[in-house]
Amino acid sequence: MPVPEELSKSWSEAAAMMDKGDNNLALEKLRESWDICENDSQRAKTLKLVGDAGTTLGTEDPDMQRSHWRKALKSYRNSLKMDPKNKDTRKAMNNLSSMMDANAISRGAGFQLMDEGNPTPFGLFAIVAVMMMSLVAVKVIADMLTEEEGNPVVSMDISYVDSDTGQRTMGTIEIELYSDDAPKHVENFLLHSSQGNYDSTIFHRIIEGFMNQGGDIDGMNGQGGNAAKWFGYCNGESRSSSSACEQSQWTVPDEANNGLTHSSGMLAMAKTNNPNTGGSQFYIVPTGSSPSHLDGVHTVFGEVLSGMSHVDAINNVVTGNNDDDPDTSGDQPIDDVRLITAVVIE
Repeated sequence: MPVPEELSKSWSEAAAMMDKGDNNLALEKLRESWDICENDSQRAKTLKLVGDAGTTLGTEDPDMQRSHWRKALKSYRNSLKMDPKNKDTRKAMNNLSSMMDANAISRGAGFQLMDEGNPTPFGLFAIVAVMMMSLVAVKVIADMLTEEEGNPVVSMDISYVDSDTGQRTMGTIEIELYSDDAPKHVENFLLHSSQGNYDSTIFHRIIEGFMNQGGDIDGMNGQGGNAAKWFGYCNGESRSSSSACEQSQWTVPDEANNGLTHSSGMLAMAKTNNPNTGGSQFYIVPTGSSPSHLDGVHTVFGEVLSGMSHVDAINNVVTGNNDDDPDTSGDQPIDDVRLITAVVIE
């Protein structure tokens, strides 16, 4: 199948941007071209180029290297799922993997013993250690492998039109998730992120001085978004089996009385007025907002680690009631606030 002219042009423009060192612009161009792709082969090439740009960004930005490289690795892997015989993509991924190993950057959460069927350097070490050490030493290694790690972190690449400049801006927001305080909500958010459900969605509801809401993985209008797995609830009602309702009706039970409260930078679950009705939608509280009336009602389960300037800028974008829904009260952004990717980085 011939490549659409518009897509071919986007690839060429993105490549030219990368040659000039404008890798963020190249990523934006490639993400905008996603909807033009007509088959997996074209999507695979687009993802490969996204991986190339991310690899270079990580090389140029040591402070964000881990985040950029993990996202690039995810792009390469997704590309190979669509085009598994592509030698250029596999070579690029292997080169990136070697760079990550050399810089002690793991390829996901926790230790990896195997990668695509082959032992990692850490895996080889563990295998040799188990063979050579005594039972006591083996127990020490086992304890090391199972040692409790810190809270997971999700990195969001976002894009919005800045209200001051009128220009589309890209940024990254990193959010720490509080597993001990809201284990079900954190698991749900991690599953949606790792499965790519949040990729290419929008923040559909922005209320200045209050919150930024997104995560509707269905219609992106605030009307949809189910839990990522079966948690025992259908539309807020406890059920004994997942077969009791359609997957689109799966919801997450509330964990709102966990001691976490709404303040600047906090991440919480959006839901209806009824209990246990959270699905995929979430909101982030901007600087200066402290909606305490939501404490104990909506589950708070994370906090922004970096990127609050983008959270606050998004909270100031121009909005208007342009979806014919009287309940929105003009809180839908005129220009899409895009959640480009959500990636688990720790």
